[in-house]
Amino acid sequence: MSTDARSQAGPSTTRFESPAAERRRAAALAERLEGGARALIALAEALSDAEWQTRLPGDGRKVGVVVHHVASMYPIEIQLAQALADGGAVAGVSWADIHALNARHAAENDAVTRAEAIALLRGNSARAAEAVRALTDEQLDRAAPVSLDADAPLTCQFFVEDHALRHSYHHLARIRAALGR
Repeated sequence: MSTDARSQAGPSTTRFESPAAERRRAAALAERLEGGARALIALAEALSDAEWQTRLPGDGRKVGVVVHHVASMYPIEIQLAQALADGGAVAGVSWADIHALNARHAAENDAVTRAEAIALLRGNSARAAEAVRALTDEQLDRAAPVSLDADAPLTCQFFVEDHALRHSYHHLARIRAALGR
């Protein structure tokens, strides 16, 4: 192919990856997200009724409420990650907003059953993992200001890791510590 023909064909690239190869990182992130959800589900299923009702020290929420909280946050965490993936900033969201949301959730879900929480955790984590798998490397690498982090320009991948992926592991560790497991 002549130089003129190449320039008319569009930009050249040495990267000829398939769509599946371009999403290997996303698939790995999704698998790690699912692993955290599975671990939290396994713990929730193994708890006694008394443990399910135990209030976490320093937090005050019941273990069951925290399991439901993790499940209910996946859609929000993924929506914000998708905003970054699309090149948009996460603006106007503060930690005070998050704390108010968490307090409202705890009040509204104080009597959540194990079956309800686990079902929501299974469904929302599966949908979150599916959304993460759909991200391309380019989207994972996009950075924009995040108001939760002093408007630091964070990548979509970092946001997924620090929120949707880490969230279940964080609360799993806190629950285990509180219950001595």
